[in-house]
Amino acid sequence: MNDADVSKQIQQMVCFIRQEAEEKANEISVSAEEEFNIEKLQLVEAEKKKIRQEYERKDKQVQVRKKIEYSMQLNASRLKVLQAQDDLVNSMKESASKELLNIGGDQQNYEQLLKDLIVQGLLRLKEPSVLLRCRESDLQYVEPILDTAKEEYDNKANVHSPEIVVDQVYLPPAPTHHNAHDRFCSGGVVLASRDGKIVFENSLDARLEVVFRKKLPEIRKSLFGQVAA
Repeated sequence: MNDADVSKQIQQMVCFIRQEAEEKANEISVSAEEEFNIEKLQLVEAEKKKIRQEYERKDKQVQVRKKIEYSMQLNASRLKVLQAQDDLVNSMKESASKELLNIGGDQQNYEQLLKDLIVQGLLRLKEPSVLLRCRESDLQYVEPILDTAKEEYDNKANVHSPEIVVDQVYLPPAPTHHNAHDRFCSGGVVLASRDGKIVFENSLDARLEVVFRKKLPEIRKSLFGQVAA
């Protein structure tokens, strides 16, 4: 083999090696490109997932805040309604309380009412001796009817007449513009056992309070169409 053949053979080997190297490099490049694209796609999907999760988290926070705000507004509205209802009911009670002051204007009927209140108190206490307290202005009506009240009590209870002692400490006077914030009494009586352990509040104001409290569900149902708890 001469030098030309050797040179040609070497040249062919070099070309073969170069071709293999180029093909190998091309394969590596294609593989690297594929891996890069896959990794890039994975990173993009991961970021998308992270963004979606963040959006969902913030959306949930917004929905929770909306529910809380709605609940607060609803509760505030309910409180306003309840307050308005209470104001109306209390105004009715105040009107009824003012009407009590007119009862004492009719002397004959008021004396009869006082007698009935005294008899009712005696029947409730059933004590041999009682202490009676009234307004100082009602003393002129109370003292003349005590005997009649005791007699009526005797007939109903079938017992001896109790001793009734009129207390020198009087119930507060009727309310006026001058003492609007002081203790007051619209009329009626308070009876107690002599030892003070049993007290029967039978003033007009106490009677109104009892009746109003008892009738309150009916009043609310009549005014607002539902029975308040």
